[in-house]
Amino acid sequence: MSAIIDDSDILTPGEEGSDRPVDGGQPVEVEVKFFLEDHGKLRERLAEVGAALHVPRVYERNVRFDTPQESLLGRQELLRLRQDSRARLTFKGPSAADSASEAKVREEIELDVADFDRMSAILQRLGFIPVQTYEKYRETYHWRDVEIVLDEMPYGNFVELEGAESDLKSVAAALGLDWSRRVLANYLGLMELCRRSFDLPFTDLTFDNFRERPVDMGQLLPVCIVLGLEEL
Repeated sequence: MSAIIDDSDILTPGEEGSDRPVDGGQPVEVEVKFFLEDHGKLRERLAEVGAALHVPRVYERNVRFDTPQESLLGRQELLRLRQDSRARLTFKGPSAADSASEAKVREEIELDVADFDRMSAILQRLGFIPVQTYEKYRETYHWRDVEIVLDEMPYGNFVELEGAESDLKSVAAALGLDWSRRVLANYLGLMELCRRSFDLPFTDLTFDNFRERPVDMGQLLPVCIVLGLEEL
């Protein structure tokens, strides 16, 4: 497994990522994440640099939809319905094949929906079924045109940076994050890695599941130690 974890590390033999470039006319998501022991020191750094709290800590429930044959997963695509303070439907395409990029780049199309349950019903009438649930608590900051989210996942704590790739590396450095310890895999990919590594009997990424079966993600991912100003 490479030092920088991405989705290609988690695919089983016979599965392939996409070499399809992202359509330049579509919105794209450019992000990196870091695995942390906790968020305390990072919150201190965010306060020191003057990052603005955009959305306070909120509980988030996500449901992944697919065909009964999981054809979207087979193409490394994602159809997700999310409920936090609002409901949103999101499609994500495969990661772009860009060897020059140091971040995760993929097409993302998202829209607000008025009613989570009705949207779920529409998707199921169209032949999609709910195949996986995942939860998190998320706290969102903005600084230097980068969105910085502190995610409390059932298997550990992460910070995710999203914005123009040219800004991500400098913001990570300013926050005391070691760029070489970035993680490019998505949370569901990490869940699959976790399930295989720890022989978990479930696929839903929920707090209840991991309360019964706690794991040490430090065995699988590089832990990023946030450096203070005096250490930079």
